[in-house]
Amino acid sequence: MALQHTNPTTTKAWGKLTRHLADTKANTLKELFREDPKRAQKHTISWNDFLVDFSKNRLTQETLDLLMELANEVGLKDAIEKQYGGETINQTEDRAVLHTALRAKKTDVVTLDGVNIVSEVYEVKAHIKAFTDAIISGEKKGYTGKTFTDVVNIGIGGSDLGPAMVTEALKFYGNHLKMHFVSNVDGDHVYETLKGLNPETTLFVVVSKTFTTQETLSNATTIKNWFLKHAEQEDVAKHFAAVSTNTEKIAEFGISADNVFPMWDWVGGRFSLWSAVGLSIALAVGYDHFDAMLEGANDMDVHFKTADFQENIPVVLAMISIWYNNFYGAETEAIIPYTQYLSRFSAYLQQGIMESNGKSVDRNGERVTYETGTIIWGEPGTNSQHAFFQLIHQGTKLIPADFIGFKTPLHGDNDHHNKLMANFFAQTEALMNGKTSDQVNDELVQTNMSEEARKLLLPFKVFEGNKPTNTLLIDKLTPKSLGSLIALYEHKIFVQGIVWNIFSYDQWGVELGKQLATTVLNDIEGQEIADHDGSTLNLLETFKNEQVIS
Repeated sequence: MALQHTNPTTTKAWGKLTRHLADTKANTLKELFREDPKRAQKHTISWNDFLVDFSKNRLTQETLDLLMELANEVGLKDAIEKQYGGETINQTEDRAVLHTALRAKKTDVVTLDGVNIVSEVYEVKAHIKAFTDAIISGEKKGYTGKTFTDVVNIGIGGSDLGPAMVTEALKFYGNHLKMHFVSNVDGDHVYETLKGLNPETTLFVVVSKTFTTQETLSNATTIKNWFLKHAEQEDVAKHFAAVSTNTEKIAEFGISADNVFPMWDWVGGRFSLWSAVGLSIALAVGYDHFDAMLEGANDMDVHFKTADFQENIPVVLAMISIWYNNFYGAETEAIIPYTQYLSRFSAYLQQGIMESNGKSVDRNGERVTYETGTIIWGEPGTNSQHAFFQLIHQGTKLIPADFIGFKTPLHGDNDHHNKLMANFFAQTEALMNGKTSDQVNDELVQTNMSEEARKLLLPFKVFEGNKPTNTLLIDKLTPKSLGSLIALYEHKIFVQGIVWNIFSYDQWGVELGKQLATTVLNDIEGQEIADHDGSTLNLLETFKNEQVIS
């Protein structure tokens, strides 16, 4: 048994935390700061170019001590060692979980089945570097001898969300290649992408471990057919690359073996951007920037593995999240990056967190009796302030939020950046302090409003405050800092899965709908419709009738 199978609610710490909540729930953040003038310093972790302030949370040092006691009782330290040691912690799929090996240093030793896999990782990295350097420099050309101008990544899930998020995040560091991403099996998505592309100068990267994923293969086939309207079959070898393990299917498709990059079963899809799945990232920003991102992730890996839990950023953030999810009953968390470059970061984390820890069966195979997983959502500030912040400030739901900001702007416009960061700091302060009825009344008195009108308006302008936030302040958005940031959230996922006694690295929940879709497709394209519930049957009949009419 690789991991402990401890129901967290049976631990001593869980009982203590339940009683502790009852004793402290009435406390407000403003009171906690008044009682301890050095609270911010005590609840801030400085690491490399990161400053993580978690002082604006509804907790005390006792809360943190009890949360770490819980982490120890469920065997978190042992679980970390087993993950890094290559043990089969993804038991339901009989696999190790070693995405951290993808960013290991060349001199590191990571053993799987008696073999140091780091050397194999570096062989693939060398292949990625050689291929991407040749494309970017123009050494590798298209079938008419023209250099490439565009790259289309064809994948779905982790084969799309990671590369798409990172290429957007690192756009400042990009080169002349224009990046495009096709994921949805929606044909309109494919054809809209192809509209502006020149087949002579476009490279296509097909990312599918099995080379059988319906969405990816449908899109790849449609794109190949479009390409062949302008070129010959032998030209496919110059314009298509593949990240896959199915060499037979790849060869049938017409992709050259020189343009094929492997995937490993010890890397889950949603943690795969560090592997050859990140080929599009390396094409977009150059291999050196891609490698710097790996270096930043490795720094966070070392921190997570070695730092004391009280000073361990992923552990602290994970346990605070558990505090709200399992004791306060908060169901969602907002991720608010104050940079437009991270516009896809929340969507990326949705898969990583919700697919990993959206489980209702524990490691014993039994139904859990407590909440697992959190619903993740968010958009960049300041856009989000003019959208959903109303709900966070004055709604009825408790929504912990992570605010992510950077000290230095990439384009050097401090006027804009100061305004952006003024909002960044002000929002967490406003969420904490709120605005009392006395403060609102004092403001209204300064106007010419009548007393009756003031009394009518006053309750609508009151903010109760006491809304929890974490602040992540990073020096600058670089490939290296981005790598550290992504790895931080990956390790947070791991910690929570260990505490909740679930398997974070399988995803059986995505299978049922895909299986049923195969049957339904036969219903749509065939003469007969199979047995379904009344609603589905009615919908299918309506859809098929509309197709006949059109």
